[in-house]
Amino acid sequence: MAFGRSSSRSSRAKRPLVEPVTLKILVAGGFGVGKTTLVGAVSEIKPLRTEETLTEAGRPVDDLHGVETKSTTTVAMDFGRITLREDLVLYLFGTPGQDRFWFLWDELAQGALGAVVLADTRRLGDSFAAIDYFERRGIPFAVAVNSFEGAPRFPVETVRAALDLDAEVPLMVCDARERGSVKEVLVSVVEHALTLADRQREPVTT
Repeated sequence: MAFGRSSSRSSRAKRPLVEPVTLKILVAGGFGVGKTTLVGAVSEIKPLRTEETLTEAGRPVDDLHGVETKSTTTVAMDFGRITLREDLVLYLFGTPGQDRFWFLWDELAQGALGAVVLADTRRLGDSFAAIDYFERRGIPFAVAVNSFEGAPRFPVETVRAALDLDAEVPLMVCDARERGSVKEVLVSVVEHALTLADRQREPVTT
């Protein structure tokens, strides 16, 4: 018996380790829409945050309409990691929401497979800048409407029409505080991005 256990351990030790595929996903959206909350809810490591306290000096440029209770803001990025499968790991990069930090977006977007655009129905117009950014750069994205308490609820197709989204862009309602809800959004982004990549690799027939 001892030999059998030793043999089993030896055979397992000789098996090659398969490195998981790592993918980069951006989490974007307007100021105060819940990006930091989303990354923190799903990350299996302690998320890296670069939050600073809002000050009176920033009031002229930071629009707090609809998020009056917000006291901090991301000034560089949020970072987290989640293992979707044994062979698939996502690195999450949350972007800053204010216009004055948009110079960081190009650097954060390098190498990204896709993105989540988080939306708030109270400030739906704040989503346009992020949507336009990813459309112009050909980065696949999904839109997730964050379910804030007291925010108006609209049918998904009404939101799609308001944001002028193509029919193939995934659009769903989520709770950025709930791990399971966020995972569904991330899976949708990955599937959408891989579908588009496969489509681009298909040979052109004449």
